[in-house]
Amino acid sequence: MFRARRIWVTAAAVLAVTGGVSGSAQAVPPTDTGPFTATATADDGALPPGWRITGTGSARQLVWRSGRQVPMGDARVEFHAGDRLLGVPRPARDGRTFRLGLDATTPAQLTDLHVVAGGRQLDAAGVTSASGGGPSQAAPPRPAPLPPGAVDPGRPGTYRTTTGEYTLDPVRLPGYAQPVEMKAVVVAPKGATGKRPLALFLHGRHYTCYKPGTDDITGDWPCPTGTKPVPSYRGYLRDQRLLASQGYVTVSVSANGINAQDADAEDAGAQARSSLVRLHLARWADWSAHPRTAPAVVRDAPAADLSRVLLIGHSRGGEGVNRAAMDSLYPPPAAQDGYHGPVRWKIRGTVLIGPTIFGQNPVADVPSVTLLPGCDGDVSDLQGEVYVDGTRGVSRGAALHSAVYVEGADHNFFNTEWTPGQAQAPAEDDFYDDPDQRDPVCSPGTATRLTADQQHRAGSTYIATAARLFVAGDDRARELLDGSGRRAPSADPARVLTHAVGAGRRGGFLPDGQVTVSGGRLCSAVDPDPAVACLDDSDQGLSPHFAQWDTSKEIGRRAVALRWSAAGSPTTVRPGSPLSLSGAKSLALRVIVPPDTTGTRLDVSLTDASGHRATLGRVRVDSLPGTRRTASYWAREVRVPLTAATRAGLDLRHVKSLSLTPRSRSGRAWLMDAWGWRPGTPPVTAAALPRVDIGRLTVKEGDSGVRTYRVPVRVSGRGSGRVRIYLGDPATGRDTSRLVTVRPGGHALDVPIEVKGNTRFDYGVQHDLFVKAVHGAVVGAHHGGVTAENDDPMPTYTVTPVADRVTEGAPLRWKVTLSAPADVDINPGFVVQPVTTGPELSTLDVDPRWLRENSGEEPAPERPLSKVANLSLWTTVPAGRSSVEIDLPTVTDQVTEQPESVLFRATDENGEPRADGPVLTGTVLDPS
Repeated sequence: MFRARRIWVTAAAVLAVTGGVSGSAQAVPPTDTGPFTATATADDGALPPGWRITGTGSARQLVWRSGRQVPMGDARVEFHAGDRLLGVPRPARDGRTFRLGLDATTPAQLTDLHVVAGGRQLDAAGVTSASGGGPSQAAPPRPAPLPPGAVDPGRPGTYRTTTGEYTLDPVRLPGYAQPVEMKAVVVAPKGATGKRPLALFLHGRHYTCYKPGTDDITGDWPCPTGTKPVPSYRGYLRDQRLLASQGYVTVSVSANGINAQDADAEDAGAQARSSLVRLHLARWADWSAHPRTAPAVVRDAPAADLSRVLLIGHSRGGEGVNRAAMDSLYPPPAAQDGYHGPVRWKIRGTVLIGPTIFGQNPVADVPSVTLLPGCDGDVSDLQGEVYVDGTRGVSRGAALHSAVYVEGADHNFFNTEWTPGQAQAPAEDDFYDDPDQRDPVCSPGTATRLTADQQHRAGSTYIATAARLFVAGDDRARELLDGSGRRAPSADPARVLTHAVGAGRRGGFLPDGQVTVSGGRLCSAVDPDPAVACLDDSDQGLSPHFAQWDTSKEIGRRAVALRWSAAGSPTTVRPGSPLSLSGAKSLALRVIVPPDTTGTRLDVSLTDASGHRATLGRVRVDSLPGTRRTASYWAREVRVPLTAATRAGLDLRHVKSLSLTPRSRSGRAWLMDAWGWRPGTPPVTAAALPRVDIGRLTVKEGDSGVRTYRVPVRVSGRGSGRVRIYLGDPATGRDTSRLVTVRPGGHALDVPIEVKGNTRFDYGVQHDLFVKAVHGAVVGAHHGGVTAENDDPMPTYTVTPVADRVTEGAPLRWKVTLSAPADVDINPGFVVQPVTTGPELSTLDVDPRWLRENSGEEPAPERPLSKVANLSLWTTVPAGRSSVEIDLPTVTDQVTEQPESVLFRATDENGEPRADGPVLTGTVLDPS
């Protein structure tokens, strides 16, 4: 994860649109250097401060530039227009400028622009000061610690450890121009006999190179002369030593070469990281079979047991190891993959630390533990919760999927090489602390915020807990992960809370399925309509359960919302058909309550198919501490025994409904799900499922007619399953969706796209398709489509005077004429130049508002216009039109002056004036 000096940034400058020329002229993008000082047009005449449109043809771009450097992190920087995701921009080398190809998007569609990363808005003025809870808000008192569990996996084992590294030849990965390193650090137990389980770590996206002795850090690869690679892979040595002391062979691999190149990858590097992980596993399988070929550090370690592998990934590394687990069970398309050999290992589980999941495609049949840092300043929406929620109903449900919420933890401190005072390269706390508006939950020094050592110790403990359960098979560790309300004392003083799905759960009341609700409402996790969405803008903070995906609206991803103003009004949930809770010991519910609330009490009742009803008992739900900057709307797991239902004679094989009756005076709550629960960790066998991968086809639009193309879709594997596809409309930005049953060799997932040919210039059209598993399927590459490229030349333009000699108070006016109309807006621009003869028009001779809008400068002190930095004059020729007039308003004064002139000249691709380009010249006279 790339980080820099500040995560909360404010757009401090208004950005310019300049144009370049060729012969007559064509608009082209300027450089990223220098202040941006004017705005481009939208439907209301101007883009917001900090934005501009640049470029020609396929290079037409929407550009945002911040007033400060934006840290380069694991969370994607995204451009949004209202609730519509425009796309993921490419960062420039200055760390401040971000560019997104616009394709067919017109300025009229660019309303309510904002920049988002990990659920937080980056471009809003005042977002930093508004982000905390305010100086008067205080975090609630910390509750008493949970009781300890039966085992404490955070305690070191009996083995001493040995450490060493290996470096192999770099590898080529599809879509990556530069080779990627094969480098790792190994920590292994000394004196351990027999084959030992293998734990592999993969770090996230961070700076790749640094200059020792300075604060200089870059995202280059390979590292330039005079710089060294950032050793992110060495950041988990504490975790490795703990596991090695318990008998595990551990390896942490370097991925700098991917981090430096994944900005152009449609999947943000998930497939490349999977390939890298499996390439290392393949080498370990080779060395296990042929020990003499292994590097010295591997030969000195006990033999690795590749049938017992645990994968641990941090941030984008988490998404990478999730994909590696998927690819090990369900092979990816060969053309996209960097590993093409047999699978000679078995992944028993994954640990995902503050992970991304851009594809929202968890592997349902591989057990997982997801650590959610409560003060994550990078992946701030805690989207990793989808590794739990997104597995429900997808496969057999035997695998445990646990979410571990670590209060007071940030994103970076799980890796010592990203931690100030411990890292070799420059490092920082990713949760930005505004000294003028400290956050009562997450600012350093608050009662809830962990130190770096406390956080890392908690992380090590829960990594070891996952190993103890998934690899060693010790069921006593399960209660530390599955919402049973037990703690591992080695993680103290961190407050760690858990909930889970899968394992011993069955008969789920799932809002995502066929269900009716009375007394409450079914709400949508992602919907632009506040009346439909589970949370809206008035709710302070975020929910990991409702993390945004690539579409502005999702179908079927829901919760049950409760709101009451008096005790006693039940909310009843009725599934489409009765559920069986037979054999369950308790009913386990995952319930969200607003942050900083305590004592929400709910009576829980069941009704069977014959109408018999029983109240099981009362549960109390307390919230997490939270502010506007945290994702604290997180479900607590509560359980109520089923003994009352058995005593009342309920038929637990046919349960018709679940009712929740508030016993608090007023409040709000959201039911995520409810399950019949019993202890135990059942064995997991991966189901034979079809796998869906979406590709992208790029075509030329042609000169005439309509051609039909099909989105490339690959369905592999076995069996059949259901997925939901979302097809974006490039004209409206809205999505249409449908459920599709897929099977290898089938043709149900057939998405035709019509491309209309023409002979007028446009910016091309991108048709996007997204897919998500619903039941009985897995999804690899979730995003693709058809891109129709423009193949017509961009019109040139000429300039003719309309009123180029006027008296004071009248506007200078010119006409800009295109050589041919276009199907999109064309944005010519000009930059001011010194006049060649006579006096020059000054800042006091023009409309002050016009001057501010076009340069950001004030009229005083008086100076020639050519001395005004970054003064530009621009216009937009609307689609379908061939000309437009452009004005420069002047003002009258009481000073007797000679005629004064002004000169603007079109610019080249670097924003510099072209000697052979069109010019705007004008003269202003005193009144006669």
